[in-house]
Amino acid sequence: MNESVGLSPTGDGGPARFAVPDHTRAPIAGSASESAAPIAAPDAATTLVSQSSGADWLARYSSSLMGVFGTPQRVLVRGAGCLVWDADGKEYLDLLGGIAVNALGHAHPFVTSVISSQLATLGHVSNFFTSPTQIALAEKLLALTHAPAGSKVFFTNSGTEANEAAFKLARRNATGPDGAPRTRIIALEGAFHGRTMGALALTAKEAYRAPFEPLPGGVVHIPFGDVAALEAAIDETVAAVFLEPIQGEAGVRPLPAGYLRAAREATTKAGALLILDEVQTGIGRTGKWLASADAGIVPDAVTLAKGLGGGFPIGALLTFGGQVSSLLGAGQHGTTFGGNPVATAAALATLHAIESQRVLENVAAVGDYLRTGLAAVDGVTEVRGEGLLIGFDLDADVAAAVVTAGLDAGFIINSPGPRTIRLAPPLVLTTDQAGAFLAALPAILQTAKDAQ
Repeated sequence: MNESVGLSPTGDGGPARFAVPDHTRAPIAGSASESAAPIAAPDAATTLVSQSSGADWLARYSSSLMGVFGTPQRVLVRGAGCLVWDADGKEYLDLLGGIAVNALGHAHPFVTSVISSQLATLGHVSNFFTSPTQIALAEKLLALTHAPAGSKVFFTNSGTEANEAAFKLARRNATGPDGAPRTRIIALEGAFHGRTMGALALTAKEAYRAPFEPLPGGVVHIPFGDVAALEAAIDETVAAVFLEPIQGEAGVRPLPAGYLRAAREATTKAGALLILDEVQTGIGRTGKWLASADAGIVPDAVTLAKGLGGGFPIGALLTFGGQVSSLLGAGQHGTTFGGNPVATAAALATLHAIESQRVLENVAAVGDYLRTGLAAVDGVTEVRGEGLLIGFDLDADVAAAVVTAGLDAGFIINSPGPRTIRLAPPLVLTTDQAGAFLAALPAILQTAKDAQ
């Protein structure tokens, strides 16, 4: 397999062609399987990580890492496409994709090759400088989102950082038409926008918020999906409204039809910004570049991350139009690693692969197949979502046990609630792989119920 993409990491003005070798499933160091081999340096074999069993790694984890994530479910050592393997050699079908991150699966050969080539050319520069990949990615994102003239991009390292930048953007929309201060920001009940302090203020879940209060003030959470409540909340004291087109962490809850249009009309009338958090829903997750694409609106800003780098950390704040794009000026925000040459090359490669390999069509087709199949499974009471962001509810509070039973059966899934399972697999998931999960699900559900 050989592909090329129009990057120019050397800065000589000509397109760089990254030759992409066929990748095998050779495991990396850390796997306990018999075929494991150490990572080889260019001039000498160097084992960077020793080989141990999963149990040994987890014991070492608990003594060396903070417990903010709880006990990891498995120790994963390698992946290929939609499959991953743990330290004991067990294979899993990854139906979570790093929580909607691994858009092209694991170890995608083109993305891997582009990252390696870029890192071997130019890995990091401060933001006193720029690079061709940074500029090209910004142009590409503005083109894909049909951004109007004057639109801009600010690169970050994650979704929460993108939402922090958007929070500061909202603060800059500080006064109404009569000079009165805009003191409020509107978000929704059930919202999840991140865990840093500004993003956490936008996040609704009390368990996340309470240990760190007082949080940045002025954020008001209103009922989810209620247009009347939205319209009543927005006036000239509101600086911005933050919305997720589909609330992923709340159990994959799409906003009702017409809600985004109502939000655009109300914010425009009041002079408030409409900021869409597409960190989880963007970059093809719903079969479109943006989940909001069909709403027929132009927001003031969109935040992206997760799938953008195909597994490499990168996020972005897109501002639409010259007026909004001028709200943050020189020195008012910054980042050390945001928009570095490697991250932006990874994102360009990911976008190129999604376009050239017709991935969006696959997302729509496999997503429809999965949702239809899930609706027919006994014990599934509701199926929600779009594309390959899917939530389904169960007829009992067994979701955590379903995740455990799924792992034992070789499937990685997630439970955002006691009766809810979330799927956010790589966008390259095949119908056969989806079918394997559907075939196994009834037994997984029964095992979970038997364990209660």
